[in-house]
Amino acid sequence: MSHQITHLGAEHCVTGSCHLLQVNGLNILIDCGHAQGRDAALPFEEWPLKIENIHYLFLTHAHIDHIGRVPDLILRGFSGEIVSTRATKALVIPMLEDAMSFSELSSAEVDRVLRQLEALSRKIDYNTVYELKQDLRVKCGQAGHILGSCFLRFEWDNPPFSVVFSGDLGASHTPILPDPAIPDPCDLLIMESTYGDRCHQKREERVHNLGAVLTHALSDGGKVFIPAFSMGRTQELVYEIDRLFSEQHWQEVFPQLRDAQGRIPVVIDSPLGLKIVDIYADLAEFWDQEAQELFRKGEHPLDFEGLFSARDGKAHQQVLDMHGPAVIIASSGMCSGGRIVNHLREGLGEPGNDVLFVGYQAVGTPGRDILKYGRKPNGYVRLRGKKLFIKAGIHQLSGYSAHADQRDLLNWVNAIPEKSKQIKLIHGDPDAQQHLRTLLRQQGYHVE
Repeated sequence: MSHQITHLGAEHCVTGSCHLLQVNGLNILIDCGHAQGRDAALPFEEWPLKIENIHYLFLTHAHIDHIGRVPDLILRGFSGEIVSTRATKALVIPMLEDAMSFSELSSAEVDRVLRQLEALSRKIDYNTVYELKQDLRVKCGQAGHILGSCFLRFEWDNPPFSVVFSGDLGASHTPILPDPAIPDPCDLLIMESTYGDRCHQKREERVHNLGAVLTHALSDGGKVFIPAFSMGRTQELVYEIDRLFSEQHWQEVFPQLRDAQGRIPVVIDSPLGLKIVDIYADLAEFWDQEAQELFRKGEHPLDFEGLFSARDGKAHQQVLDMHGPAVIIASSGMCSGGRIVNHLREGLGEPGNDVLFVGYQAVGTPGRDILKYGRKPNGYVRLRGKKLFIKAGIHQLSGYSAHADQRDLLNWVNAIPEKSKQIKLIHGDPDAQQHLRTLLRQQGYHVE
């Protein structure tokens, strides 16, 4: 079988993932995501085939930069199978519902997309080989990035060939999630390289830094605002705050937090984040061994005394009106919208409050401006047209990333039983790709 692979998005950038595998007349799309910021994905009009001729759409996971253009794909005539793991299927619906609520789609178009998502979806299990059309075979493996994430291995005969699409690989020892599995050997490895040029803090160090910031921030009785992405980051924070508040080891390190559980409210003020927490809780069979062991002991990894949910507007207003000390986790992660903006408008001007950033803040976002100007005299930010002087404490923690770092990526490649004959790096900025490419070549890999 002859084959061709075309990268329609995220070839040399981080967002907008979309890749086309064509084998013996079969057209397979791997992801179809939104490009964000300065990144770009190829417009539909410039694709090398008609959308109605795509037979399969495989989704590696449910982040918007991998699924965000699926509604447009459907509305433009896609009618093939949409293939994903069961957990990804459960997460795709609320993620796209939320994204479409901010789009220009009519209610009729939204309904059509949701009906087609249900009608066209096919769920697959990890580590099981599935036969596709034209004698193609596919197997997915655990990617450890978010719940349900996977890498994909396609293979066919005449002549024999195999290709692995890594999807997004997770960092080792991520809370709740298993570490990435190792794929079978392949002729071509198409691999993400988001952090190909850097290494993260280790988890123990990250939790320690979170505890130190919370101890300092809560000592004056104020509020701690944590802007966080609804999927992945919010669930990790809930898990690790619970560990800080309840585990003996951390109570010895931070005695000030010993009585925090039940005394200091932790509020998830994000409707989408709460939906995702509920889905994570319903899919416990996909958790890692640590989280499952806690659950067996009667300690829910995503729930604890003093954790509260603000599901509607009335509850949100109550959280706005409440006094500290309190920890408030709200989206959006870059403060460009969502309920976090209301909290910051109310609380940035109070010296007793703190803002804790745990994620990347893109250039041009309010979050980036708060980080840049928040520690300067008379620093200010504009939120929804209002000029706000920043008197709250500003903190940033690194290490909260759902992506494998350079060390993880190299370990993953080297763990494959036989060296991949060729590696193609995608899903990374040019500098990150160049750093990783150099290291892989030094280890004897042929990297495009």
